[in-house]
Amino acid sequence: MKKLALFVALSGAFVSFNAHAWGNDGHRAVGAIADQLIKGTPAEKRVQALLLPGESLEKVANWADCVKGTYCGPQSEEMVAYVAANPKHSEYHYTDVPFQNQHYHDHDVGTADDDIVQTLKQCIATLQGKGDKISNPHNFTPRQALLMLTHLTGDIAQPLHVGAAYVGKNGGFVVPQKKGQIDAVEMFDSRGGNNLLLDDVKLSANSAQLIPVAPADAEAKQATPATPPRAPQTTRPFHSYWDTTVVNYAFRRIGARTPEQFAQMVIAGNPAVGPNSGDPISWPYEWADQSLAVSKLAYADVVPGVATQQTSKNGEVYNVWSLTVPDNYPVPSSAAAKTQLIQGGYHLAAILKAIFPQ
Repeated sequence: MKKLALFVALSGAFVSFNAHAWGNDGHRAVGAIADQLIKGTPAEKRVQALLLPGESLEKVANWADCVKGTYCGPQSEEMVAYVAANPKHSEYHYTDVPFQNQHYHDHDVGTADDDIVQTLKQCIATLQGKGDKISNPHNFTPRQALLMLTHLTGDIAQPLHVGAAYVGKNGGFVVPQKKGQIDAVEMFDSRGGNNLLLDDVKLSANSAQLIPVAPADAEAKQATPATPPRAPQTTRPFHSYWDTTVVNYAFRRIGARTPEQFAQMVIAGNPAVGPNSGDPISWPYEWADQSLAVSKLAYADVVPGVATQQTSKNGEVYNVWSLTVPDNYPVPSSAAAKTQLIQGGYHLAAILKAIFPQ
């Protein structure tokens, strides 16, 4: 945990499931940061030309998750057509590189032709006007490429969407050297951390002592009697914690109520975000490597327990592991999440400016 806290200090943080990285508010925050950073630039005009009236990067940031079901509302014709043309679209959102690795390399264990790095490259090539059957095999339209780029630039900043944990049969995290080693006998895939289960009751109790109350809740307490909070779940998937819980904590720690307010507050803090270099189409590799570094810190001092089995709705039997984290984990993890949300927003603005310089 000292490593995770050190990462947060150094980064200036406080100046194969259908996982929704960062959740609704996190993705909107990434989009809102980019909206503000491209204002008045040629990129803003080019982006507006691809968006519909009333849309913004913040408002479309969750489009790529909304196409997975109807929880955002009825599917539009545009969504239905996209899903029909992209039957593996849910695989575009992540890669599964062992979190212990230093870099993402094409064709290494955990990577795929349809993973997040490769899909981001296709989106960039399409928006650059270079998309062909080789560089854009999914045949994204420029608008689809923008919608996907907006979302996936947020996804790739979520450390568990890049760095994956694999568990050995005798417990502990292990590093597969070949895909065939992940055989569900000697070595198991934790499915992006979805099969690693936190004690949500304990986690909620600890966070109540460590994380400030949300601004809206604080105001409500002054006007009306306090009402009991929603009872925590018995367990919470580690991936879910990093998708949504830490975003909520990050907002609360700076007093932000909305994604737009979060964006305004972090931009006002003039955060230090390292520039990307080289051809923009190569930038997703840099983003993946940066998230890999954070995933190591996310898993620092995290210990899987004894495996037990669960059965899915489809009758699949799979292993899950109880997960032990340090009692103060909500503090450094939410600070790291804030940093990553900032990275995502600044990266999105930078790539759009590079694609649309005029």
